[in-house]
Amino acid sequence: MKGKKMFLTIRSGWRAMTLLGMPVMLTGCVSALQAQSPLPSATQTDSQATYADLVDLADRAKLVIKARITDQATVEPERAPGLKSGYVRLYVEAETEALLAGPSAQGASFVYLVDLPVDKNGKAPKLKKQSVIIFANSVPGRPGQLRLVAPDAQLPATPVLEDRLRPILTAVSSPDAPPEVTGVREVISIDGNLAGESETQFFLDTKNDEPVSLTLVRRPGQQPRWGVSWSEIVDQAADAPQPDTLEWYRLACFLPRSISNSAFLQTSGAARYRAEADYKLILQGLGDCERQHDWAPKPG
Repeated sequence: MKGKKMFLTIRSGWRAMTLLGMPVMLTGCVSALQAQSPLPSATQTDSQATYADLVDLADRAKLVIKARITDQATVEPERAPGLKSGYVRLYVEAETEALLAGPSAQGASFVYLVDLPVDKNGKAPKLKKQSVIIFANSVPGRPGQLRLVAPDAQLPATPVLEDRLRPILTAVSSPDAPPEVTGVREVISIDGNLAGESETQFFLDTKNDEPVSLTLVRRPGQQPRWGVSWSEIVDQAADAPQPDTLEWYRLACFLPRSISNSAFLQTSGAARYRAEADYKLILQGLGDCERQHDWAPKPG
């Protein structure tokens, strides 16, 4: 595809899609294009993406594809609503090199839109012949068109990135994957038989109403110990999740920073004070959910 011919193809296709409302591919890009953190360069590396960043993408993408870009064209700014200053929207043609996750029926070639920062000269990055990994979903009724799960959900394909992604893709696609946590539903804290002994239980809300609970136990002369149960059984012996696992991500990245008043099942001020202190210990044990990109799912 060459300059003028490509330009006319995009304009013509854009008009056709606009007759049906906002362009389907573009809508997906714009919807996630809110308050992005600027990328440091046009050629970002996988090292700039944290574990949470990668799960943010993989968890929403039905297709994770290693692809080779065969051609690109710049979308005119006036036809790229929501485009951030310093970015360019590209219409990309690519060929599948490897399907990392998704239906095996995925075609050998496809097109998509991606927003990337311009280079130091204000020009669009040159992607032709580069291998990338994209996180996308198919566009209903439009074979060969993909919609990225975020406007810039494209990373340069490297062996390091593939190694980092492999366990993540396995975890999110597992039938036993931990459910998405949305909040704290109920809290109860009870005294034990000995002075200084107590147990606090936090019952969590999840996207599909699957049971998840946190338990923190205090015993005299011992450090407080907490764990998570991903079932209806509340287990005092449950362990805390290891960092950079899907279990850790579900909690560290989505637990609220404080407990709402409606969650407490007790009116005792002492019990509530202890439950709040125990909850802070759990948050401290989880640590921060570090992100370098604005790829997190939006509320609602």
